[in-house]
Amino acid sequence: MRRAALGIILLLTFFGIADTAYLSQSEHNGVPLICNVQSLSECNSVVTSPYSRLFGLPLADFGLMYYIVLFVLIVVELWLPNSVLRRLIQLAALVGFVTSAYSVYTQLAVLHAICIYCMASAGTTFIIFPFALLLEPLRRKPAFVELTI
Repeated sequence: MRRAALGIILLLTFFGIADTAYLSQSEHNGVPLICNVQSLSECNSVVTSPYSRLFGLPLADFGLMYYIVLFVLIVVELWLPNSVLRRLIQLAALVGFVTSAYSVYTQLAVLHAICIYCMASAGTTFIIFPFALLLEPLRRKPAFVELTI
């Protein structure tokens, strides 16, 4: 089950890298995003809002770094299985989940605008999280201790 979960997360990171690379490239080149999907055409207002930057960098750059780090951790875990690496993957997935939840909240409740690329990245992260939880049990079973009287 662990290898299947790693494989699924690995495939999802490819999608996340492609999505955030497009967002990042668009931001750095100043080219508007193509987002003419029915009523979801507010991508550019989301990515140019004050909420789209952290420490002066576009959030898409952080998303791209997130997916690349996750990809590298998974490749190393597939090569050299290690519980510490699995915990790092779980931690990264948790950070991504919380960050994506905040991003979705900001789009819906604050900006009242939806960026389909941002939502795709958030959805990808939301799917990654439960698979990351399958990699390593959250609690270890306590070792049986025999008491002698």
